Amino acid sequence: MTDKIRIHLADDHKVLIDGMITLLHTVPSFEVVGFSLNGSSLFEEVTTNGANILILDISMPEKDGIEVVKEFAKKGFPCKVIILSSYDDLKIIKELMKLGTSGYLTKKCAGENIIEAIHTVTNGEEYFCKSVREKIFNTVTIDNPKFNKTGATIIAILTERELEIITLIALEFSGKEISEKLYITTNTVETHRKNIMKKLKAKNTISLVKFAIKNKLISS
Repeated sequence: MTDKIRIHLADDHKVLIDGMITLLHTVPSFEVVGFSLNGSSLFEEVTTNGANILILDISMPEKDGIEVVKEFAKKGFPCKVIILSSYDDLKIIKELMKLGTSGYLTKKCAGENIIEAIHTVTNGEEYFCKSVREKIFNTVTIDNPKFNKTGATIIAILTERELEIITLIALEFSGKEISEKLYITTNTVETHRKNIMKKLKAKNTISLVKFAIKNKLISS
């Protein structure tokens, strides 16, 4: 039997907690192992109950979500963290991604995306809801005019994040530069690069560049 994904919820609104529990219980592979209405002792709670995923609000009493993530980053993440917040301020998103959170969703899109987010993060990838992805993508476009959003010609086997990374690789950005631009870790960049190479059956970086040119991700 496959181990269940153990989830801890942290939000100061009990109604939202109850709704999330009801939703998550519809997935057999999920188990809600605890919830918190403030951030004061979240590190100890998720360490004790063995949560794999913490779904965390930013606006929390006693210790807010950003303070919680800072504590996790300092002590070592006991589980992966998905932010679920009313805020979609890019500055806040950047800070939390740099600290090491694995996902960010706004509460407007949570209902239809939270299950996908949990599965994605459990598999070692980051997850951003559409509005957050667009904010991040737009900053890349502004920073680098050569960065071209893809059209219908791109094959569907690549995720949006993989398309962003393959484009930046083709534009000769280093792993460190890509991590800074997309607010993810260098290890995550390398994981995505390996996944891209495997999906495209590419032997080297030159193959990735050719793919990017062929599909008009960059100019030849």
